[in-house]
Amino acid sequence: MLITRRAVTAALSLTGLAALAGLSPLRLIAEAMADVAADVVKPQALPDMALGSADAPVTIVEYAAPTCPHCARINKDVFPRIKSEYIDTGKVRYVFREFPLNIKDLACSMLARSIAKDDAAKYFAIVDIMFRQQNQLIEKTSETLKLIGRQAGLSVQAVEECLKDQAMQDKIAADQKFAEDVLKVEGTPTFFINGQVIVGEAEFAEFDQRIKSLLKT
Repeated sequence: MLITRRAVTAALSLTGLAALAGLSPLRLIAEAMADVAADVVKPQALPDMALGSADAPVTIVEYAAPTCPHCARINKDVFPRIKSEYIDTGKVRYVFREFPLNIKDLACSMLARSIAKDDAAKYFAIVDIMFRQQNQLIEKTSETLKLIGRQAGLSVQAVEECLKDQAMQDKIAADQKFAEDVLKVEGTPTFFINGQVIVGEAEFAEFDQRIKSLLKT
C-alpha cells in the first residue's frame, strides 16, 4: 500500500518515540496515515466537486489537469467503470480537484467552475467535454473555451470575464499549494483512496482491488 511521503516521514519519526515510550509503532503509523486521510478530504479555498453519496465508505480524490493526456485516458477508460460499479451504487464518493500544469489548465478550470457554479454533475460533464476535446484545447485554447462556454449558454464576453476572475484564480492557486505542500502532490493524475495514493495512470483493476480491500475493512 502506498502512502504519502508526509505519512512515511511522520511514521518513521514516531516509531523511535514509540519504542522509547513502550507504544506500538504500528499503531502510530496507522494514526499518521489516518491524519493524511483526514487532510485529503478537507475542502480548502474552493468547495469540492464530488459525485456519489456523502456517506460512502470509500472516498477517491483525484488531482487532474485538462491538458494531461494521462488524465484524459483515465477519464475515458477508467472513470466510467468506477462510476457505474462504485459511485452509482453508493460505495464511493468521487472528488475531482484541479491541479493546473500550465496557463491553459488554469483557464479550463476557471471556466468549468464558472459554468457549473455549485452543480457537481454539471462540473463533471464540463470536465468530460474538456478531456474529450483535449487536442483542440491545447492547439486552439481560446477558441475552444469560447465554444464550450457558448454551448453552456455563456456569451463570449462572459467567458472572457470568467477568465479574468482573479479571485477564482487565487483560490485555485491556494488549493494547488495545499496539495503540493501538505499532500505532496507533484503531478497528474494523482489519486487518494481513503488516504492511499496512486500516482500516474492506473488501470481499473488497481482501483477495483483497492476499493474492494477497503470495503472489507
